[in-house]
Amino acid sequence: MAHGGSAAPLAPRGPAVVGLLSVPWSIRHTLAVKARMRLGDFLIAYLRRAEVDRIFGIPGDLVLRLFSALEDQHFWRMITFSHEPAVGFAADGYARATGRLGVACVTYGAGGHNMVNAVAGAWAEHVPLLVLSGGPGEEETRHGTLIHHQARAIESQLRIYREVTAAAEVVDDPRTAAATIDGVVRAMWAERRPGYIEIHRDMVDRVIEVPREIREAGPPLIVSRIDPARVREAARDAAERLDAARKPVVLVGIEVNRFRAESQVLELCERLGAPVLTPMLAKGAVPMDHPLYMGVFLGPFSPPAIRRRVREADLILDLGCMVTDIGSFAERPAWARSIRAIDGRVDVSFHTYRDVPLKDFVRVLLEQKLRRHRERIAYHDNLPAVPAWLRAQPESPSRRAAAGRRAPGSGARAGPLRVAEMLLALNRFLVARRGYVVVAEAGDMLFAGIDLRVPGRAAYFAQGFYASMGFGVPGAMGIEIGDGRRPIVLCGDGAFQMTGSEIAHAPRHGLKPIVIVVNNGGWAIFRPVVKQKKMLEIPDWPYAEMARLWGGHGARVTTGPEFTGALEQAAASDRFFILEAMIAPDDLSPLSRRYIRASARRGGRA
Repeated sequence: MAHGGSAAPLAPRGPAVVGLLSVPWSIRHTLAVKARMRLGDFLIAYLRRAEVDRIFGIPGDLVLRLFSALEDQHFWRMITFSHEPAVGFAADGYARATGRLGVACVTYGAGGHNMVNAVAGAWAEHVPLLVLSGGPGEEETRHGTLIHHQARAIESQLRIYREVTAAAEVVDDPRTAAATIDGVVRAMWAERRPGYIEIHRDMVDRVIEVPREIREAGPPLIVSRIDPARVREAARDAAERLDAARKPVVLVGIEVNRFRAESQVLELCERLGAPVLTPMLAKGAVPMDHPLYMGVFLGPFSPPAIRRRVREADLILDLGCMVTDIGSFAERPAWARSIRAIDGRVDVSFHTYRDVPLKDFVRVLLEQKLRRHRERIAYHDNLPAVPAWLRAQPESPSRRAAAGRRAPGSGARAGPLRVAEMLLALNRFLVARRGYVVVAEAGDMLFAGIDLRVPGRAAYFAQGFYASMGFGVPGAMGIEIGDGRRPIVLCGDGAFQMTGSEIAHAPRHGLKPIVIVVNNGGWAIFRPVVKQKKMLEIPDWPYAEMARLWGGHGARVTTGPEFTGALEQAAASDRFFILEAMIAPDDLSPLSRRYIRASARRGGRA
């Protein structure tokens, strides 16, 4: 039993269900899709076909009938939080960690509008997040009566969601309801982007017609048919370019994560033997402890060795990288020396192949004869030398235990904790531990996370492009629900005050994230460029004490040795843990200061 709650801990996600025959008969009969059935029953059966096993949400009067129907099922858990932004971020984190649909169910208006920012982030970063919203019934809206939670018009919420989804529809016709739901899910899955389905409360129990093609179709989350000849031609063309290259570099991007191509891409990288880089958005797409991994490419903000190696490359193999203002090329490399696969097309120098999905392209490329390069590759980051106090500590748990009761860092003096030292200590902590994932919050911690080296596959998560503060804590809980590994969250005090209180739900859901709250007294990332410092101040919360009040553990630290001691304490804890790290107001991660100053030069000072 989880401390402070009645729910048993969620088990890590097991293998995906393959077909209805793997579901017990007592449940399977409720999954049958019939020619005529209640809309609510069809939606439940359809979501099970899509292998949904968790639904995140908050009930409300205009979605209560749908919410109750979804909750009254044996084959998934309903995960609730206190505020809709956390629902959206948690469902987003779950989808990133599992590769499944993230599903969120919220009420109309006040609930749906609260979700928009989380959905916008999922759109920007290619996350398949499905929003199910309630709405007013036909009788309520027939005479133009204003409905509570309504904004400008009944259709306002739908119009808003059409801006941030692959498909958004209202289900209001029993004859087309099944096709509408099927169309939204297939569209969002094809693009790995959000979808929106609005089901008004009087539709849940309406009997709908289900076309034969939907009744007899397989799971909706399948890859559409491709033209094998087109894929082979693109792969042969790319192989010729790779064979002619003498100093290629592989850049692994976000589509590798979203389309679950990590294994194939890693095999391709090992066949090539060239240096491998990731942009900020795709950090974690390649294991950070792999011998081919050189680090994170951030254009002009990259470590000097990475910038130099990219300039020297005579071919850049770009697999699924979005071109953004952070973590990518300021200008695209010369077409003659690039191969780029993204958005279902492959550009090989000046040749373009459309309708070639990334995963299929890599699969067929692996069938080609590829030149193997042999280059001495070293990992690079932005961190300074290890300080004396940290060098004096045992490097592994076994050596630390052998050191007995000797105080961490004894014999070496340590001053106030700095962000760079915290990152060095975290890297040392993580090097021998593979049961953790790291989640970096937006702000200074997003840039700080670039310099963490987390061992293992898919062990790092962040909103590396949309960068909405507030993602970290609820996103980490969604990741733990889906993945099972324990998250370590890097979070500033400002971002924690947005959604960090959602950590209070951790005990009831059986979760135990470690949240490192970097307390520097405000929005510190802007201090180097803002003249009016008062505009960056926030209230001083007792973060560690709040953890204890909410059913977890907490510690407040001011020095490096105290930080490493509290980190070990958090690792041993069977509850969630808030580690409050006191940092000087003017201290930032090594990368943040450079990036913010450059941004200020482009946009002017505040």
